[in-house]
Amino acid sequence: MTHLKGETQARYVQGMFARIASRYDLMNRLMAAGQDARWRREVIRRAGLRPGDRLLDLGAGTGDLAREALRQCPACRPVAADFTVEMMRVGQNRPGSLIALWCAADALRLPYPDETFDAVVSGFLLRNVADVPRALREQYRVLKSGGRCIALDTTRPRRDWLSPFLRFHLHTVIPALGRLVAGDRDAYAYLPDSTEQFLSAEELAARMRLAGFHDAGFARRMLGTIAIHWGLKE
Repeated sequence: MTHLKGETQARYVQGMFARIASRYDLMNRLMAAGQDARWRREVIRRAGLRPGDRLLDLGAGTGDLAREALRQCPACRPVAADFTVEMMRVGQNRPGSLIALWCAADALRLPYPDETFDAVVSGFLLRNVADVPRALREQYRVLKSGGRCIALDTTRPRRDWLSPFLRFHLHTVIPALGRLVAGDRDAYAYLPDSTEQFLSAEELAARMRLAGFHDAGFARRMLGTIAIHWGLKE
């Protein structure tokens, strides 16, 4: 399904996440061997939130990053935004959820005025959008001067001696887990395909600079298959 483009891709991705919403968080834990919680903590630390700051968790899914923001900075004001309503409903129904604001939003057409947020964060969003440069420009637009953009996503792994093992994990283990745990092998075949066809960490950092972000950089995680990107709006 990675050959899809534009609105067709957007509809496919939206439907896919709607189907797997109830098992999405469990699958993330299993695929990342529990490391995804550590990556999200790092994302929020890099956002540098202060009391009263407005945070946009874009492509929020069930709101993991917004919840982590409240754990690290209880007086911040997060908004969890996603274009798959079913994912947000799962997050809203979690016991004890403190996220006050949820919003249905398209990452390519954000429904917020310019310079609304002090930080924009995302987890596994950019690989799934139909137009990465446009999504980055929208995030830049809604950030205040001095605001930070932090993005956690898969990245195309470099070719080295680990490549055969990574390919086995991506193309055999993950789809099998998707079938057994989420009952949807196709959705978890899409994940490795989209990972291998996504931008490299270096290419995404360059796209962030083209969108206007300064001090853009990244750190690789999990044998080079995950990257945390950051940039500053001056």
